[in-house]
Amino acid sequence: MTARPGGPTYPEIGATAGILPDGYGHTVRSRILGAGEGTFQRAADRILRWELHRRAGMGVRADSATAVPGARVNVRIGWGPVGITAPCEVVYVVDEPRRRGFAYGTLTGHPERGEEYFGVERRADDTVVLTIRAFSRPAAWWARAGAPVARLVQRRITDRYLRSLDD
Repeated sequence: MTARPGGPTYPEIGATAGILPDGYGHTVRSRILGAGEGTFQRAADRILRWELHRRAGMGVRADSATAVPGARVNVRIGWGPVGITAPCEVVYVVDEPRRRGFAYGTLTGHPERGEEYFGVERRADDTVVLTIRAFSRPAAWWARAGAPVARLVQRRITDRYLRSLDD
């Protein structure tokens, strides 16, 4: 896959599905959600319907009710009038019997440059695992200037994502 005009702001589109590219910070985190088909289906539905993000406290404005390739979404973090809006585009969707999820990539205006995958897997032992894989680097001048703070914020958001599917 390659970036289309007005599309993702990085060349390694789809790389969260394989080896994460050099030149970026990497995140790979997982959490066991439980076990069984019901847990898997509920988690997959929440991920694909942007509920993982909403339940983690993010504002979500998407042009599609579910994550589908090409869907555009603005994810907002902030308090009251102070916040950051991060525009993204879904670059791929995983829809397999035991694995579901999606990845989105950054668009112009996002403070970072890179991609993030949110997926759930039902393993052979029936355990259901949520996984987040990402690569990113600062894009905005203020994100570059505050890189250590930006990394801390990213870690905290990832923690919130990993806890967001708790019932």
